[in-house]
Amino acid sequence: MLSPAFAVDVIINNANNEQFSQAPNNLRAIFSMRTRYWPNGEKIRVFVLPDSHTLHKAFVKEKLQMFPHQLRRTWDRMTYTGTGQPPVTVDSIAEMLEKIKQSKYSIGYIDRRVDDAEIRLFDNQ
Repeated sequence: MLSPAFAVDVIINNANNEQFSQAPNNLRAIFSMRTRYWPNGEKIRVFVLPDSHTLHKAFVKEKLQMFPHQLRRTWDRMTYTGTGQPPVTVDSIAEMLEKIKQSKYSIGYIDRRVDDAEIRLFDNQ
């Protein structure tokens, strides 16, 4: 069982982003790098925590409905075949928040809601 500190509560994106459905298939497509562009045509910047981070494991299982090793295998295959690049890995939740604020058209996840004008809760959670 996950501790409350690492329950995936919020998927966030830059306040300038378009709204987009949070259906598991849409999130899975974004975080597995199959969906690379927002509906307005802008490239999606995906940020994730390290594979070993408890929040990353919880996010992949709860929100993407897959296992972390499956997601990693997808990224590795894209890198190996030259069809894509994995998302940007950040070291902490604080760094995740900063990257999302600084990067237009970005998306990531954190363990709590934040009150920040530069951060939007993904799909009005």
